[in-house]
Amino acid sequence: MTNSPPSPQSHHRELIVPPEGAGERLDRWLAEALDLSRTRVARLVEEGRVRWNEDTPRKSEPLSEGDRIQVEVPAPVRLSTEPEDLPLEIVYQDPHLAVVNKPPGMVVHPAPGHPSGTLVNALLHHVRDLAGIGGALRPGIVHRLDRDTSGLLVVAKDDDTHRALSAALRKRKVRRLYLAASWGHLPESPLRIDAPIARSPRDRKRMGVVEGGRRAVTHARVVERWPAAELLELSLETGRTHQIRVHLAHRGHPVVGDPTYGEGWERGMGGPDREWARELARRVPRQFLHAYRLAFRHPVTGEVVKWEAPLPPDLDEVAGWARGERR
Repeated sequence: MTNSPPSPQSHHRELIVPPEGAGERLDRWLAEALDLSRTRVARLVEEGRVRWNEDTPRKSEPLSEGDRIQVEVPAPVRLSTEPEDLPLEIVYQDPHLAVVNKPPGMVVHPAPGHPSGTLVNALLHHVRDLAGIGGALRPGIVHRLDRDTSGLLVVAKDDDTHRALSAALRKRKVRRLYLAASWGHLPESPLRIDAPIARSPRDRKRMGVVEGGRRAVTHARVVERWPAAELLELSLETGRTHQIRVHLAHRGHPVVGDPTYGEGWERGMGGPDREWARELARRVPRQFLHAYRLAFRHPVTGEVVKWEAPLPPDLDEVAGWARGERR
C-alpha cells in the first residue's frame, strides 16, 4: 500500500480588473494575478473554468476596468506514477523547493523502459507538501542528470517556484559545478569549449557536436593531474543533453567510464601509462561524473543558497587509487 501525500482542494477565485488591467489580454492578466502559467490559464479557459462578466471568454479577450473574472482552479490531479519508498538523500527542503543528492543508476523521469524506480517516484513518496505543477500533483524538475550521473538537483514544489527557477536557469543564474575524470591531459586549463550539440546524424541515440546544432558552452579546469587522466571541475553556460560528456569526447578527452562516448579509450594508449590506464578503466564502476555544487538565489526569500555534495563512495574510491592513496 502506497503512502500518498494528501491532495490540495480545488478553490474558486473572483477578481475585479483594476484600472491598470484595462486593455490586457485575459490570459496574460490572469496568469500574473493568480501566479499561474499562461498555458495553465489557457487550459482553464478551454475547460470552461473561467467566467468573464458571467460569460464564457476567449483566452485573448481584452479586459476593461471593473470586469468581473471568476475562476475555478481544480485540485492537481494525481498522475499514474506511483510513490515509491526508494532511498533518497534530501539535503534541503522548504515549502517551495527541495534539493536532492541523486544516486547513480536512478533515472529522473518515468519513461518507456523505466516506468518505476525513478527520482519522481521517490520524490512522490518522500516529499509531503507538493502543491502541483501545471495542474498535476508532481515535483517540478528544473534540470536533469543522466541516469549514471550522481549529484545535486533542485526540484520545485509549486508552479511559481518552478517558473522562477527555470527562468534563472535560462539566464545562467543557477550555478552548477561538476567533477569528472577525463582521459589524457587537457591542452590548457582553464579550457572553454564552445561547440554546438544536436542528435548525431549517424546514431539517433547519441548526441554529438553538429554544425547547426544548439549552442553549448562548457568550462573545464584541472583539479588533479593523474598519470593518464585528470580530475576536472566543470561548469555549464548551457544545459544540453549529455553536454559535458559530448564536449570532452569532442576534444579527445572523454569521461572515464563513459560507455557511450568513451568506451575502450584506454586500449589505444601506449607507453608507460598504458597499464595504469587499463587498471583505472577496470576499477571505475560507472561514468565518473558527479554534480557536486549547486547555488542560486532563492526565488521566494531572495537569499543566495548553496550546497555541496562530495564524491560518492564509488567514485571517491577510484579517485583515491588514482592519487596513489589506495591499492
